[in-house]
Amino acid sequence: MLEHFPFYLAIIVLIVLLIMLGNRIKVAYPVLLVLAGLAISFIPGIPVLKIDPELIFIIFLPPLLYEAAWANSWKELWHWRRIIGSFAFVVVFLTAISVALVSNAFIPGFSIALGFLLGGIVSPPDAVSASAILKFVKVPKRMSSILEGESLLNDASSLIIMRFAMVAVGTGQFILHEAALTFVWMVAGGVVIGLLIGLVFLKAHKWLPTDVNMDIILTLVTPYAMYIGAEAVHASGVLAVVSGGLFLSYHRHRFLSGSSRLRGENVWQSLVFVLNGLVFILIGLDLPEITSALKAEGISFYQATGYGLLVTATLIVGRMLAGYGAVIFTKVASHFITVADKNPGNKAPLIMGWTGMRGVVSLAAALSIPVAFDNGVLFPQRNLILYITFIVILVTLVLQGLTLPLLIRKVNLPDFNDHLPEEETETMIREELAKTSLTYLEQHHPADMEQNFHLRKLVTVWQKQLESDDNAVVPENIRSIYKNILEQQRTFLLKKNKTEQRIDEEIIRKFLHHIDLEEEKLNMR
Repeated sequence: MLEHFPFYLAIIVLIVLLIMLGNRIKVAYPVLLVLAGLAISFIPGIPVLKIDPELIFIIFLPPLLYEAAWANSWKELWHWRRIIGSFAFVVVFLTAISVALVSNAFIPGFSIALGFLLGGIVSPPDAVSASAILKFVKVPKRMSSILEGESLLNDASSLIIMRFAMVAVGTGQFILHEAALTFVWMVAGGVVIGLLIGLVFLKAHKWLPTDVNMDIILTLVTPYAMYIGAEAVHASGVLAVVSGGLFLSYHRHRFLSGSSRLRGENVWQSLVFVLNGLVFILIGLDLPEITSALKAEGISFYQATGYGLLVTATLIVGRMLAGYGAVIFTKVASHFITVADKNPGNKAPLIMGWTGMRGVVSLAAALSIPVAFDNGVLFPQRNLILYITFIVILVTLVLQGLTLPLLIRKVNLPDFNDHLPEEETETMIREELAKTSLTYLEQHHPADMEQNFHLRKLVTVWQKQLESDDNAVVPENIRSIYKNILEQQRTFLLKKNKTEQRIDEEIIRKFLHHIDLEEEKLNMR
C-alpha cells in the first residue's frame, strides 16, 4: 500500500483533470475515465491493481446507492411507478433470460445457469453514466425521472438474479418454490430492514445531542449499516439502502438542521465524486489482469471480444424492444386502468432504449464472483465473465455514451408539459412565500411589524419581492421572528410539493436550499 501510495494520489488528480476536460469538451466523464484507465494499464511498470471481490460491494455500493436515493424525488418515483417498475424488474429479468439463451447457444461451456449469472451482472444500466451525459443536453423531466427511478431499483433486481444464478452454478439445481420464497424474503426483508434502520438513525439524530459534524458522520455510517444489516440475514442489501435512503430523504427536514443539510450535502458530493471516478478508472485498469487470465485458460483475445460484442448487441437490441414494448403495453393498459400518460409517443422509447450504458454495478457484481467455491473447486468461466462484462461496459459507454447527445438532438423530443414552466413556477412560489410570510407577521407580530425597522424592511422586501440586505445587523428578537418566518416558508414548500404534482421538486428543493442558507446566515451573525 505505502509503495504505491503516490500512484493512487496521481490517479485521484488524473480523475479530477479528466472530469474537468469532460466538462470542457462536453463529453461524459465516465467515457473518458474508462478510456484513460485502459490506456494507463498498457504503460510498462504500472502497478497491477488487485481488488478483493469480498469488499467491492461494501466499499462502493452503499454510499453510491444512498446518495442516489437522497437525490431522487419520491413524488416523481411514485408518479412513474409503473414504467419504472417494468424497466427495473420485468425488463431486467427478460434481459437476463436473453443473455442466458444467447450465451448458452454461442459460447462453448456456458450453461444456462452461467448465462443467467452473466445476464444478472450486465442487465442493469448505470445511472451515473446516463446522468453525466444528460447534463449536456436538454431532455423532458419525465425521462430523467424514469431513468433515475429505474437505476435505483434495477440494481436490486439484477443482483437478486445474480444471487440465484450463483446458487444454481454451485449446486447444479434450481428449486422453484424455494427460489420464490427466497425472492420474497430478499425483497420484503430488504425493504423492511432498510426502513427500520432508517427509523433508528432518524430517532438518533433527533434525540441525541448531535452537532453538524456528528450528523454528517451518522449519515456516512447509515448506508453501511443498512447494507450490512440486510445482508447478514440474507435479504437484499441494495433494497435496504434504497428504501432506507428514500425514507430518510423524504423526512430530511424533520431530523436534520439547516446547517447539517448544507454541509452534509457538500461532504456527500465530494465523496460520491471520488468513488464514481475511482470505479470508472478501475474498469480500465483491471483489463490486463483479466486478459492474462484468459490466455492462461486457452481463450483467445479475439474469441473473448467476439463473445463480449455478441452479449452487448443482445443488451442493446433487448432494451430497444423493451422501450417500444412499454409503449404498446401502456396504450393497451390505458383502456383498463389510469396511467401516467396514455400516449407516450414513439420518440421517447428510442432515447430510453439507447440509455443502456453499463458501469459501476456491473463491474462490482463481476468482481464479486469468488475465485473458487467453498469446497475449493474453481468457479467456472469466471475470467471470461469478467472480460465480457468489461467489453459490455466499454462498448456501451463509448458507443452509446458518445452518440446519445447527438441522438437526442436529432430526435428533437417534444415537451410533454408534465410540469409547469420553470420561470412561471419560481415566480408563483416567490409570491406565495411572500404572502405566507406577511400573513404570519400580521397574525403573530402585528405590533413588531409596525414598530421595528428590520421587520418593516422585510415586509417591504416581500411586498416588492426583492432580496434583503445581507449586511444588516439584525437584533436577537427579530432574528427569532425571522427564523419562525423561514420555518413557515419551509412548511409551506413541503406541503406544496406533496399536493402539486405539476411542480418540479427540483425547484422546491432549490427554494428549501435558499431557506437553509438564510438560516445559516442568521446563525453566523
